Amino acid sequence: MPAMHLENRVVLAAAGRVSRVIPGKRVDGVSRRIVRLGDGARLRVYTPATPSGAGLLWIHGGGLVLGAAAMDDRFCGDTAQQLGVVIVSVDYRLAPRHPFPAALDDAHRGWEWLTFHAGQLGISTARLAVGGQSAGGGLAASLVQRLHDEGAGVAAQWLFCPMLDDRTARDRTRDAEDHFVWNNRSNLVGWRSYLGAAFATDDVPRYAVAARREDLSGLPPAWLYASDIELFHDEVVRYAERLRAAGVDTTLDVISGAPHGVEAWAPGSELARGVVGRARQWLGDTLA
Repeated sequence: MPAMHLENRVVLAAAGRVSRVIPGKRVDGVSRRIVRLGDGARLRVYTPATPSGAGLLWIHGGGLVLGAAAMDDRFCGDTAQQLGVVIVSVDYRLAPRHPFPAALDDAHRGWEWLTFHAGQLGISTARLAVGGQSAGGGLAASLVQRLHDEGAGVAAQWLFCPMLDDRTARDRTRDAEDHFVWNNRSNLVGWRSYLGAAFATDDVPRYAVAARREDLSGLPPAWLYASDIELFHDEVVRYAERLRAAGVDTTLDVISGAPHGVEAWAPGSELARGVVGRARQWLGDTLA
């Protein structure tokens, strides 16, 4: 899958609009409904036929500038079905039209909705995880930090090839690297669109960039994965090492030879099935 050329403003604008009309898919044995939060933010709620009492707030990817929760219908439906987890997936507002903190605030509203309705959903607030993929993984990591500081109890963080560090985009020497799906030129567009004038400065707002946080102690158990050939490999490995050094129970899964986000665009591949299977096993065990 070739990389997108988001540095072209026409392509960026079109991609953002098109991603909002992606048709969803349903999974047998899992009900799905949409909750509107206002201001353009929505939630997709997946309820398995036999709930386990655990819940997950999920945040989709798209480089902070495109994507929609509907992209992950199959993934969320299958996860809900296999683990019995009620999943709330956030359709957050996108940059550049809605820069930081819009996406993070929408994710936080999703968490508030999930915890407020936990009783109705048949889940325990002591068994709630936050997860996401790519940009959504970075937002999930930032949200976990914010919730920790607010005193909220998060049982686990589940981070698929997360977009964690704007300093990767600031490194112009990486523009020449030929990454599939997501290269550093697109990465620059995503972070610059999200951070605005704060990009490429040392004055980044709190919770805007997960990897900028200095103190990672006290955060919940974490599962992270990255591919050895993707742009985010180094920043994911560094974040995992810092979590471990801070005393956080951390599982890092590095797969070989897969472009960024293989589980999203080639879910039937052996690599994708393997990493998703291990991820679900970890989440099920952690929320048990």
